[in-house]
Amino acid sequence: MQVDDGWSGSGLPADFVDSVPDNISDDAAKVIPILPDTRHAPPAPKTTVTAEEARKMLSRNDSPDIPFEAAVNPYRGCEHGCVYCYARPTHSYLGYSPGLDFETRLVAKANAVQALRAELSRPGYKPSPINIGSATDPYQPIEREWRLTRGLLELMLETRHPVTIVTKNGLVARDLDLLAALAEQKLVVVYMSITTLDAGMARTLEPRAAAPWRRLEAVRSLTDAGVPVGVLVAPIIPFINDESMEHILQASKAAGAHYASYTVLRLPWEVKTLFEDWLNVHFPDRAQRVLHRVEDLRNGRRNDSNFGSRMRGTGIWADLLRQRFAVATRKLGLNRHRLALDCTRFLRPAAVPGAAAGEPSDFLSPAGAQASSGVPFHGASPAAGGARQLRAAAAGQLSLFD
Repeated sequence: MQVDDGWSGSGLPADFVDSVPDNISDDAAKVIPILPDTRHAPPAPKTTVTAEEARKMLSRNDSPDIPFEAAVNPYRGCEHGCVYCYARPTHSYLGYSPGLDFETRLVAKANAVQALRAELSRPGYKPSPINIGSATDPYQPIEREWRLTRGLLELMLETRHPVTIVTKNGLVARDLDLLAALAEQKLVVVYMSITTLDAGMARTLEPRAAAPWRRLEAVRSLTDAGVPVGVLVAPIIPFINDESMEHILQASKAAGAHYASYTVLRLPWEVKTLFEDWLNVHFPDRAQRVLHRVEDLRNGRRNDSNFGSRMRGTGIWADLLRQRFAVATRKLGLNRHRLALDCTRFLRPAAVPGAAAGEPSDFLSPAGAQASSGVPFHGASPAAGGARQLRAAAAGQLSLFD
């Protein structure tokens, strides 16, 4: 099944020609006010992908404001290029920049499926929902070729393991067969991140993510297939997209979403400088207003890493956002119940010899892929010993629920 991201080959949004695609119903179109973009896109930067052999895949989380204990990220860096991404600082630990390198010098964990299988097969392993996409998007464009996320979902289905997914790419609809099978056993929920319905704004904020209408189309496809879907209005940026909250929730509900959540902009480490530079280039007329409002939400600072306040802020403006969100979700009938994923069906997989010991895997990487050392693979199979260990935890996580 071929799934594109909603942008045309020329770099213009698909809705540059038609603001709403023909296959969306009239009712849906009425509540999806996607605005056509009249600007020409700059040439996309060249993306390179190197491969590494991961020693393990599961990262554990004990943060009180994160609704999952375990996460898996098959890729380092993200081609979507979202200027606000809190995971950008993690690229520094690879010797790359959190700026353009984060978007163009990507790393694929070529043995992701084998490494996770080895961890799930351990005698003491106890299942709890695994989140895929807590740091970087598992359905970013390189997933079309590498198919690591699909491999992880196949493993989840084989082992009857519960999983949650966070993405902002319509490519997730490619895996409807696996997601529908998981949903039948209460083993999956998908969260679509939507920051705006304005195509021009989306292309500025997140230049290589799927177009807004494509994400809503994916929500509809998943819902029609019986897959539970939630929407994340994340992040909310004052004076940039904060007025869109109710519209996004309304459009998502019309597309079939059952759950919703939001977070406010976070600016950890290098993200603060990157975002400020971007703001001064694209919105010089309101840059200082935005930054001052961020400080209002963060106790006078540009960033707040404290549990309980880092996701949604504090103060009068944070309270206003909470009230708006509560009113909108109540009127739309979102979050009326919480989906409890089933952890009782888990079937421990058979261990793959050598998978946990760093021996070469049988994963066939795309032609031309390189190990993280920069040396091309021979025979299309990743060689052991080229892994770089990331010693720092991700800069943050999304909060999926209230």
